Amino acid sequence: MLILLTNWLIQLDIGFSVLNYLTLRSILATLTSLLMAIFIGPKMILWLQRLQIGQTVRDDGPESHLQKMGTPTMGGVLILAAISVSVLLWADLTNKYVWVTLAVLLGYGIVGFVDDYRKVVRKDAKGLIARWKYFWQTIIALAVAVYLYSTTTQAEETMLVVPFFKDVLPQLGLMYLALVYFTVVGTSNAVNLTDGLDGLAIVPVILVAGALAIFAYVTGNVNFSEYLHIPHIPQASELVIICGAMIGAGLGFLWFNAYPAQVFMGDVGSLALGGTLGIIAVLVRQEIVLVIMGGIFVIETLSVIIQVGSFKLRGKRVFRMAPIHHHFELKGWPEPKVIVRFWIISLILVLVGLATLKLR
Repeated sequence: MLILLTNWLIQLDIGFSVLNYLTLRSILATLTSLLMAIFIGPKMILWLQRLQIGQTVRDDGPESHLQKMGTPTMGGVLILAAISVSVLLWADLTNKYVWVTLAVLLGYGIVGFVDDYRKVVRKDAKGLIARWKYFWQTIIALAVAVYLYSTTTQAEETMLVVPFFKDVLPQLGLMYLALVYFTVVGTSNAVNLTDGLDGLAIVPVILVAGALAIFAYVTGNVNFSEYLHIPHIPQASELVIICGAMIGAGLGFLWFNAYPAQVFMGDVGSLALGGTLGIIAVLVRQEIVLVIMGGIFVIETLSVIIQVGSFKLRGKRVFRMAPIHHHFELKGWPEPKVIVRFWIISLILVLVGLATLKLR
């Protein structure tokens, strides 16, 4: 939005052209969402407390979680608002990738909001029925996939980039639709499963968003993309603004979500952030690298699949409790230790993902 104003101001003074620089706009987007989250956060927490929108806790979970009962939830609304306002202010709104990403962010946010609303306001423990949750996630993901495929303007947009191999770039064709679907829906639900401890999910989200910002920058730059042997997609560079807004909003939310948490993001935040990471990875053609960098999300998801599968097939549980972060809690690890160690693992995996840029 401000780009339009900047173009007008440039006619008055050429010095305003600095606001067109991607790097500056990404920094301003990060600061805008960060400050919004920090300053609005306390007011939102008080508002949620007055409305008695508090977290429910599983009866079969770790006993230490009982003290979390009633902690305000649905704080993801703050994250989504901060990201959206920041992006609308600093991004180039003529870029289709910006609108596609915002559509996923807000679409999945609405699905999560309905789920949270049913749980904490209507006191329906099941929330939004699982099949309806997946139905709407599927509709949004497929709609985005079809739109992207039908508006493709260059072959690079539908190539599969295989990390560590610079010459392995197969064309996906219609398989692109399936890849978009599984990446967006899978990442959304994986982040949702990870969001079980104070600050556990938001820091890996911040780290992965930061790495994707680097991928978006080099993918959108013809010189860097040629040097690194990755597809050049000009419109991808604008995704740096969205990644910056996610980092800022995430850090602002972490201010209140760090142990002991004053507020939880709820499904409205976790589903939306996960889906957004997924669609950005698709747009910069780094779906496989996302699996590496988001390894914590993958591990959490696999732990649930293994636990459920083992119990149904053998009548036995592999872990003391799933997702796996609860397993370590029940083994006696203090919650902060679990959180920080998972953060460290996430940082290592993100660095490995970034290494694929050069190791080809």
